Amino acid sequence: MRVMALAVAALLLPACAGLPTSGGVSVGLKLGESEQEVDFLPVASGPITGAGPEQIVEGFLEAGITTTDNWDTARDFLAPSLQRTWRPSAGVSIDLGVDTRTITSSVPDDAVEDADTAEVQVLLDLVASVDDSGGYSEALGPSPVPFTLERMEDGEWRITDAPDGVVIDEQRFPNVFEGYPLQYFDLAWSRLVPDMRWFPRRQSPATTVTQQLIGGGPSDWLKPAVQTAFPADVQLAQDAVPIVGQVAEVALTRPAAGLDPTTLSRMRTQLQSTLRAAGVAVTQVRFTVDGRALDAGVVDVVEPPAEVGTLVLKDGAFGRIVGDEISPIDGISAEVARLPQPVLSLDLAADDSRAAVQLADRHVYLVREGAVDELDDRSGLIEPSIDPYGYTWTVPRSTPSALQVTGSDVAPLEVANAWPTASSVSAMRVSADGARVAAVLTVGKQIWVVVAAVVRDSSGAPTELGDVKPLVQLSGQASALGWVGADRLAVLVDPSNPRLITQVVGGPGSAEAAPSTAVSAAGARTSAGVRILGSDGALFAHAGSAWREIASGVSVLATRAGE
Repeated sequence: MRVMALAVAALLLPACAGLPTSGGVSVGLKLGESEQEVDFLPVASGPITGAGPEQIVEGFLEAGITTTDNWDTARDFLAPSLQRTWRPSAGVSIDLGVDTRTITSSVPDDAVEDADTAEVQVLLDLVASVDDSGGYSEALGPSPVPFTLERMEDGEWRITDAPDGVVIDEQRFPNVFEGYPLQYFDLAWSRLVPDMRWFPRRQSPATTVTQQLIGGGPSDWLKPAVQTAFPADVQLAQDAVPIVGQVAEVALTRPAAGLDPTTLSRMRTQLQSTLRAAGVAVTQVRFTVDGRALDAGVVDVVEPPAEVGTLVLKDGAFGRIVGDEISPIDGISAEVARLPQPVLSLDLAADDSRAAVQLADRHVYLVREGAVDELDDRSGLIEPSIDPYGYTWTVPRSTPSALQVTGSDVAPLEVANAWPTASSVSAMRVSADGARVAAVLTVGKQIWVVVAAVVRDSSGAPTELGDVKPLVQLSGQASALGWVGADRLAVLVDPSNPRLITQVVGGPGSAEAAPSTAVSAAGARTSAGVRILGSDGALFAHAGSAWREIASGVSVLATRAGE
């Protein structure tokens, strides 16, 4: 049984060879805008003549925002010997802000003129880190960074010893780095699952994501649920991926020439999907070996269902709400109307064939045309979640490890390694690809939004969860959790002062005020599609940056599998 570590000490994920990477994260920034939305990159200046040790270190840290020419500006602050060995791409330490950095030197200001060496220490207030593969992790708390400096022959101070990697404050991080969702296959080769990575802006996205996809692998937490189509002995034969007429020309090493058609087709599908998700305008990928094109097709993958509107229960009628009208769901709405108890929550399957319903007795039922089956009668159950394979997930609030899933045969199955160190779980939602499950857990006195990989057997039944990846620590209780597209979550928190957090899975998050009466929320394919239900039955939708009431008298805001 793997052990989930959410204590601060366990959240220390290495961002780079020497820069600090400890802690957790508070609600941060929105996912970086696309290059088309950002017309400039922050630019730092080089060393100032006569600058002392502290000023040189300050300038070096500031130069982390200028990524051009492999951080050439930052190298100007280093001694020649260190310029050749320093590795800025080893990672990023993201701190709260420049004004929060504390810099101290072993040489007092009045002794700088007579000194030839100095030790400078910078205390950073970290919020997150990015490792050398582009993986983003939370890292909350103060961390010291040591530097050694010497006076060069020309009398100028330069850094002779510094940790690899760069430091960037959280406000400017999304202007310097871009998030790219690499795509991996699930274990059935039927669906693609995103794995968010962060790389410097204005580098070629086609080259950057292709290098990482072919030469790297999925994030550790996601590995149990995904796989790559690229064999380990197949690598890029060139350091660039040119786009010619919207065709990505990808030169591979010779082992690719001996691959079977299915593998080549999966490789092409995986890479094409990754490039498109990264915003690269490509119509296709063309593989070559020694200049000769490989005959690679594409494979069919299951696409997430289209967004079909808002699902509600209003005046005893269940269905999609359009204006003041309820459009019923064939085979489901009539069964819901006949239920003998009030409905507390309802999660509709992606194909509309069934619904997981929690009634006033807190038990969970499976509703299908002509049938209502009780799935779980345990006490203290939280709202259920249906996955794309048709399994209904249920768990008691006070016993997170007692997670079970039930298929259409109404036979419950235990899921191993379900949040073993958590004392309670208040919400959970399975993603549309079925490879990940998000949850709101209490561990000690901390409340966290987390995600974990879902391991399934050959029939698609969930068997265990992978290790937990903490996403964001909450300051109060969460009343709703949902997926917003494939790579982020919406979390409604703090009933006394409601806020909606949009959290990237593997990236920073953002927060906004929610309607003052908010009690529940439902995810959607986009952030703009999120709906919020008030305690008085008012239903709200985004209207620009504000919330607008779009309906009233709603008793239940239902959810849809994968949202």
